[in-house]
Amino acid sequence: MMDEMNNRLLIVEDDLGLRGQLRWSFDRFEIAVAGDREGALAEVRRFEPGVVLLDLGLPPDPGGVSEGYRTLAEILTIAPTIKVIVVTGHDDRGNAVRAIGMGAYDFYEKPIDLEILALMVARAGRLNWLEAENRKLSSAASTSPFRELIAVSPEMLKVCRMVEKLGPTDATTLILGESGTGKEILVRILHSLSGRAGKKLVAINCAAIPENLLESELFGYEKGAFTGAVKSTPGKIELAEGGLLFLDEIGDLPLALQCKLLRFLQERVIERVGGRREIPVDVRVVCATHQDLLALINEGRFREDLYYRINETSIVVPPLRARGGDTLVLARAFLRRFAMQHKRPIRDFTANALRLIEQYPWPGNVRELENRIKRAVIMADGTELSPEDLDLNDTLAPPEPFNLREIRDLAEQRAIQRAMIITENNISRTADLLGVTRPTLYNLMKKHDLSC
Repeated sequence: MMDEMNNRLLIVEDDLGLRGQLRWSFDRFEIAVAGDREGALAEVRRFEPGVVLLDLGLPPDPGGVSEGYRTLAEILTIAPTIKVIVVTGHDDRGNAVRAIGMGAYDFYEKPIDLEILALMVARAGRLNWLEAENRKLSSAASTSPFRELIAVSPEMLKVCRMVEKLGPTDATTLILGESGTGKEILVRILHSLSGRAGKKLVAINCAAIPENLLESELFGYEKGAFTGAVKSTPGKIELAEGGLLFLDEIGDLPLALQCKLLRFLQERVIERVGGRREIPVDVRVVCATHQDLLALINEGRFREDLYYRINETSIVVPPLRARGGDTLVLARAFLRRFAMQHKRPIRDFTANALRLIEQYPWPGNVRELENRIKRAVIMADGTELSPEDLDLNDTLAPPEPFNLREIRDLAEQRAIQRAMIITENNISRTADLLGVTRPTLYNLMKKHDLSC
């Protein structure tokens, strides 16, 4: 992973012995060092690091923190996206909290444990890279079909590649995924990539319309077909002529209408309610659902022949909890958008809020994340969003241990669990992702009481 990140690390430390020790401990990084503020600022401009390790006690005030604060402020002025980890003296949390308030990414208290510090630096570098990738996507031409989609994870980039391939075709497509994962955005992208982009995109939610009205909404009706039908009215399918018809929550379509929809998909003609005339319609059909259609087929609630007709091609949208790195990037993007929209002075999250955002499973997916951040931006009093602002309880995540062995074991367990989520419990792929052999992975899973 380091090869695809900005793995440049700047160490700002006036103690020559500690500086040398740190320099040789981060062998996976490109390293630059500085011993004072001027040297640090020069290296920031020349070296363009992704992460800075900054000791607050710098000359000419090595026993204080004034020069460290000044250095921190000037680094973030030059390069606001750099992740600065401040190093403070033992039991010096007050200065650490102040540094976080100034924009530092995180802090570490001496004495230094190189393994723990390496984990912090690697995490900061990963986040720096994820945010840089998102900025690249955001800076693409505003006419880009993917401008609405914020994603940097391998899982979602794979989805994007599928959408790029399917967009120019007329293949009937089924989009599967939990509620709130952004299926509607993918439909809009599919439409904008197609030759039908100049025509209408007509959407209908099959779960939101009463069954007795859904048929006339889809197929239209002739004058006199029922009480109140004072004129002939085309349905959603006709209105989509030449464009794209999006049937959301197709799993909720009543059985009686499934047969009629199947006939339309096979013959591309419809009959309005109360009519006998066949009306040809040229549309591309895209369907979406959060339900398990195969289970509905087994229960007799969904036609198997309709399933195979709408499933010429399919896209599976992973839940937010399985998109490595997307959560934090999305959170910051939503924060910037809503802070600007509501003219609020919110500029970031607290370090603890970021930790909980990353660990919370987000059962409502992107929609839940977006709504929580919008509410927090409107209601928060400070300039940073805290776990309380986001209504994220710290008990969601187990308390962090202080014992070094426990910390290492916990980091190892989390890495294995995250890799297994990403690979959907595929042992071979998980082992490859972690850089270990299959027997080693089995031993680690046994050690941490993990199962597929």
